[in-house]
Amino acid sequence: MPPYSGRNTPRILVAGAGIGGLTVALSLHAAGFDDVLLVEACPRLRPVGAGINLQPAAVRELTELGLGEALDAAAVATSRLQYHHRYGGLIWSEPRGRAAGYHWPQYSIHRARLQELLLAAVHERLGPGAVVTGRRLTGYRQTRTGGAPAVRALAAGESTPYTGDLLIAADGVNSAVRATMYPGEGPPVSNGICMWRGVTEGPAYLDARTMTIFGCNSRVKAVVYPVTRPDAAGRCLLNWVVETRGDSGPQDGDLPGGGPSGGAPPPADWDSATSPDLVLAHLDGWRTGFLDLHGVVGAAPRILRYPMIDRDPLPSWVDGRVVLLGDAAHPMYPTGSNGASQAIVDARVLAYELAHHDVDEALARYDAARRPETSRLLAAHRRLEPDPLLHQVEVLAPNGFSDIREVLPAHRLADIRSCTRQVTGVDAAGLNARPSWNVPARTAPLCAWSTPQG
Repeated sequence: MPPYSGRNTPRILVAGAGIGGLTVALSLHAAGFDDVLLVEACPRLRPVGAGINLQPAAVRELTELGLGEALDAAAVATSRLQYHHRYGGLIWSEPRGRAAGYHWPQYSIHRARLQELLLAAVHERLGPGAVVTGRRLTGYRQTRTGGAPAVRALAAGESTPYTGDLLIAADGVNSAVRATMYPGEGPPVSNGICMWRGVTEGPAYLDARTMTIFGCNSRVKAVVYPVTRPDAAGRCLLNWVVETRGDSGPQDGDLPGGGPSGGAPPPADWDSATSPDLVLAHLDGWRTGFLDLHGVVGAAPRILRYPMIDRDPLPSWVDGRVVLLGDAAHPMYPTGSNGASQAIVDARVLAYELAHHDVDEALARYDAARRPETSRLLAAHRRLEPDPLLHQVEVLAPNGFSDIREVLPAHRLADIRSCTRQVTGVDAAGLNARPSWNVPARTAPLCAWSTPQG
């Protein structure tokens, strides 16, 4: 186990070196905490996953951490969000990012590229020893050393725990730290939707910056967006997801779910590929016009299948000197493209509060600020907004349409805008006006921590 650094600063342990864990390490370092250790279960941090979206609220935080230029070079600034009927008709289109009035863009990026960017910054700023890999935390216990509180994080196969003044759990939806904090909770729950996901090199479509959604979850839904800019040949990487209800296919009368079914989902095997034919069977008869969706799915080098899952909100994210962050605290459906963004915001708020208050008050303030907000977002995601409206379009125009205004009146269509705001969480004016969470250069507070030794 790495010993204490010898510096008279608190040691902060972070479980998990994903997007949330790496961002909180960078945020803590920027706030003056220089003894941060990330403990990661994977033996080797390798590029995995597919595309994700970063909402302007998260882009602001990464920009204020000094990563704006690197992020812009690696990502696609999303220009619009569009909803289409499965036969191609345009239902709704709205601007995103700066075009929607934010001071920061919305980005689409490959998850692996973002993680590489964050990891490089952690190594540069905190040193290569700030991340230890191949150490799976299994839980924790809290003690007092010389009267000061301490946390001992237990790792699989190791007799000596990692000891620190604070443990931040950023270890994902199956968090061992959360399971220790709430031992009776059980596994995540599924809403019955299966997600098929891939990344395919293909021709850019529209303006090469549009996120496009076809269909709805009461039948079958497909989401496509570019995660790289077009090359000289006009080709880019397209991230896509096809969502279906059960292996037997959806029924016309099915309505979008209002919450989890209460059952445990099938295991998600992130490293097991499946056949494109299984996905294409759900898209039979679709006509998507400007985008060859069938070709995109059929050409995917690898397709992963996993359930749409989340967890119920918790009464608290704090247990003494242990605190939850990101998916360990509030896993949510990807319907709002907001999971990674909320983890980034968590990280910045937590570091800000720790830099300005003693640890117990800081954790309480973080919990009070972030838990109600993410619980509200989780509820909006469970409603699968704006799927009830998209389902109504399917019912009224099962064979498609030439003009959506002949299907739904303008005021009903405008409801889609309010739905998308509910699942992204922050309006442009509010985000633009909010003071920065950057912490001026300072020494991290010492008296509130009483750093134990050993």
